[in-house]
Amino acid sequence: MDFTPESFQPAGVSRSPAGEYRITWADGHASTYTLRYLRRECPCAGCREERTRHRGMVMLTGGPPADVHVVDVQPQGNYAIKFKWSDGHDTGIYSFQFLREACPCPACQALRPKD
Repeated sequence: MDFTPESFQPAGVSRSPAGEYRITWADGHASTYTLRYLRRECPCAGCREERTRHRGMVMLTGGPPADVHVVDVQPQGNYAIKFKWSDGHDTGIYSFQFLREACPCPACQALRPKD
């Protein structure tokens, strides 16, 4: 995927009443993330290892609980967001670059390399 430096700079971050996070990027693109998607895609080392280990296999746990929610959210400098989750997980730091590259919209999904 080809991104410009502006692609990774948020122009605004908001939370919907349903709990989804929406980031409007400096280049005009908007990304909406469900809580379950964010928790499932956690970028911490433990979660990345778990996803790699189970790639290509059906995970018996089915991923995070359906009712997972954010207990706390903190900015990490001017480059990331850190979530504390209701399932007790709190080690993932979601850089803005990571969030943009993980955008779940159909247009971004179509550009992502296939595994």
